[in-house]
Amino acid sequence: MTGLVILIPIALLLGLSGLAAFFWAMKVGQFEDMDGAALRILIDDEAPLPGRNAGDAQ
Repeated sequence: MTGLVILIPIALLLGLSGLAAFFWAMKVGQFEDMDGAALRILIDDEAPLPGRNAGDAQ
C-alpha cells in the first residue's frame, strides 16, 4: 500500500510532463511539416565541383 502512495504521484507527474512536452512541441511547430524533413534528405542541393563532370571520370 505504501508503494502505491509513492508510485501514483510519480506516474501522474510523468504523465503530466509528457503531456506538457506534447503541447510545447505543438506550440513551437514541430508537427507542422511532417514530410519536409523526410524529403529534404533526398534533394541533392550541393553544387557540382568545378571540373568534375560525368564525362571527366578518368
